[in-house]
Amino acid sequence: MIHMKILLSNDDGVNASGILAAKHAVEDLGDAIIVAPSNQQSGIGHALTLFEPLRVNKVILADNDIGYGVSGTPTDAVTIALFELLDECPDLAISGINTGMNTGKAELTTSGTLGAAIETATFNIPTIAVSQHVSDDDLKFDEGEIEIDFSSSVKVLRELVKKIIKDGFPKGIDILNLNVPSHPDSYEPVICPLGDRMYWPVVEKRHDPRGREYYWINGDEYVGNPKDSDIDILNQNIPTITPLTLDMTHNMDYLREWYG
Repeated sequence: MIHMKILLSNDDGVNASGILAAKHAVEDLGDAIIVAPSNQQSGIGHALTLFEPLRVNKVILADNDIGYGVSGTPTDAVTIALFELLDECPDLAISGINTGMNTGKAELTTSGTLGAAIETATFNIPTIAVSQHVSDDDLKFDEGEIEIDFSSSVKVLRELVKKIIKDGFPKGIDILNLNVPSHPDSYEPVICPLGDRMYWPVVEKRHDPRGREYYWINGDEYVGNPKDSDIDILNQNIPTITPLTLDMTHNMDYLREWYG
């Protein structure tokens, strides 16, 4: 079996329980290194820090291994990893395990988990984004070690990485977006398309103690997703894999006809 060089990152922070679970899933399959944001970066998407300095700190992880915390976004973290910390390009990048699913078209590009994955994929690095569904959405915004059983995601992720080692990364695909229920009825993922969206935005207007208006963006669960989409399959308590490509070019012949 090929021994891979594996870069691990996330948007939950370098000390998050999920990234350590991902490391434990693959550390005997390759040389795994964690380079991730120093702090929680959920919802930051593919943002890049351009107007302030970035700092990198060595971190003692909960398993007493060394990781690297970057004082920026997930995209910053993998950029620092690829162009400063690593001696050579990794064979595989994994972003996650994220606390909470990353599904649907609407929220996918706001996800910091996918932000890190998109950045590594732009350098032709085979990339997996992996997320685990949680029943309590508030857990998604906790920092550091949290009491979540990631064993289901560890099992599915490990088998996916072993498949990649055996057969190579699938051609024509940039990112495999893996989502796993916390206690699935099956450990065999269903390959499926993206749903429409996870949440319908809700904007709450409030007033501060001085009477000035401010706004809080929240969301209600969206219930109109297509049958057999990633969200629908996850709601059936089954893991999903959605193949993603970075090239968003589409329908060029139609546009030429329309424009002409």
